[in-house]
Amino acid sequence: MDAFYASVEQRDFPEYRGKPLVVGGKPDSRGVVSTASYEARQYGIRSAMPSSKAYQLCPTAIFVYPRFDAYTAVSKSLREIFSRYTDLIEPLSLDEAYLDVTEDKLGIGSALDIAQSIKDAIKNELNLTASAGVSINKFVAKVASDMNKPDGLTFIGPSKIEAFMEKLPVEKFFGVGKVTSAKMKAMQINIGADLKKLTEAQLIAQFGKSGRFYYQIVRGIDDRPVRANREAKSVGAEDTLSEDTNEDAVMHDLLKQISETVAKRLEKHQLSGKTVTLKIKFADFKLITRSRSFATPISKAAVIYAEAIKLLEEAAIGTTQVRLLGITLSRFYDDVEIEKPESNQLEFEF
Repeated sequence: MDAFYASVEQRDFPEYRGKPLVVGGKPDSRGVVSTASYEARQYGIRSAMPSSKAYQLCPTAIFVYPRFDAYTAVSKSLREIFSRYTDLIEPLSLDEAYLDVTEDKLGIGSALDIAQSIKDAIKNELNLTASAGVSINKFVAKVASDMNKPDGLTFIGPSKIEAFMEKLPVEKFFGVGKVTSAKMKAMQINIGADLKKLTEAQLIAQFGKSGRFYYQIVRGIDDRPVRANREAKSVGAEDTLSEDTNEDAVMHDLLKQISETVAKRLEKHQLSGKTVTLKIKFADFKLITRSRSFATPISKAAVIYAEAIKLLEEAAIGTTQVRLLGITLSRFYDDVEIEKPESNQLEFEF
């Protein structure tokens, strides 16, 4: 979807249309930008940017808090549209999914025509726009979907994939973040053609397991199937402190709130996990994480909170000022279907 949260807001509130709109924290808060409308992006406003910075870039922008119930309802409608064309749907988020249309339920006969038909249905029924990428595998389709936003449709056929990947800047490779991109550029790897010069062994030596993935995708090789009803790999929540602090009482109070949020989300999806991860972002935006695994799955807020406190203590932040805290639970039964008896769960009085 194109600028999803902002587009839903502009659809539902005509007074926002054609104006720079920021969905996220208010400019006088310590929140961050969740999504910016295309009008706001012209000023350099981007997702994950501090709201205060967004305000500096565009003081006339409209700032609104997210309405997740509205976005979830639209996401459900999107899924209903997708299901008319195929049963193989792998959601990535509320506004993005992979579709394997090999089955072609409506007998349309062309993946490109199917994509256009889906885009038309979204526009006609939901009054929103989407961009689609069409190709023979997930990686290339994902890259293609980002190429001509908004309201784009990009097809990259089998004969053009390798040439396309060779010209693609490494920072445009799906899965290559800022750190990896910087490391690649320091190695004079700027585009796919540069990446292609390295052997698989060299890439693994430099980037670990991801090196094998980079070796394959730069050649257009991606055999990952579209997994319908893909299970979540992690459930988490995070929040920004009202002001930078290193006071235990303030951080403990926020961690308690976050633990309760995570526990509610786990309960909603009937999940329990074995690994708790604490995320700490400092005032200078440096980020660290600390994790610990349990022998049996956990899901109770009190247990999550107690472990988060331990991880915070082990991080030994001292006098360093903290800006944001987050908690994530992962390793949901190691993908093994098991019972979730309450007696297996470590409990603390709280």
